[in-house]
Parts: sequence; C-alpha cells; structure tokens
Amino acid sequence: MKLLCNIFMLLIVIAISLFVPKSYSFNVAQNICEYIAVDDKGRLRKLLKSNRLKLRAVFKDVSCDNSNILIFAAKNNANEIGQLLIKKLPKAVIEVELENLATQSASLAEIAKARIN
Repeated sequence: MKLLCNIFMLLIVIAISLFVPKSYSFNVAQNICEYIAVDDKGRLRKLLKSNRLKLRAVFKDVSCDNSNILIFAAKNNANEIGQLLIKKLPKAVIEVELENLATQSASLAEIAKARIN
C-alpha cells in the first residue's frame, strides 16, 4: 500500500512539473518584446539562456506589435539586438526580411546584406 501511495505521489509531481501554464509563455514573450524595445542585449540573452530558448525558435513563435522580432528591433532602433538577430538567424530568413528591414533601418539592412553575401 505504501508503494502504491509513493507511486501516486510521484505521478502527481511529474504531472505538475510537465504542465507549463499559458501565462508563463506569454510572460516570456512579453519580456522578449520589452528587452528588444529598450535594446538590452544582455538581459535578452540571459532570459533566453535561463529558459533554454534559441533565437531561431523564438523568431518563429514570438511577434511584437504584429511584426516579427527583427522588424520590431528595426522599428525601435535596437541596433545591438538587431545585429544579434542578424547573426543568429538563418540566411534564408534574413533574405526574406531584407526588404522590410531596409524600410525600417538602413544600418541593419547593410549588416543583413553583408551577411547574405
């Protein structure tokens, strides 16, 4: 009986640890957008590392003000984070976003063109 009780408690602990609330993922996305808006590369990298996230995965899933994080960084003149995104994202993604990037930030567009070529 004691073994059955221990197994039941273990299953409850596992079920609770696997459950990730929706508000937690929303909070992480909101923090990513805030860090991009203020161009705080250090805090963004720390947030990504503590949550075991990669910029490639975040780029697909997070949008700030109905645009992806690269364009959002360009709109907010977040040059440090924009450069980080250009370095970490695949060249194919940068090539697709180059036209939008050029309308928002000439300096980031130049860095993106250099990375593509």
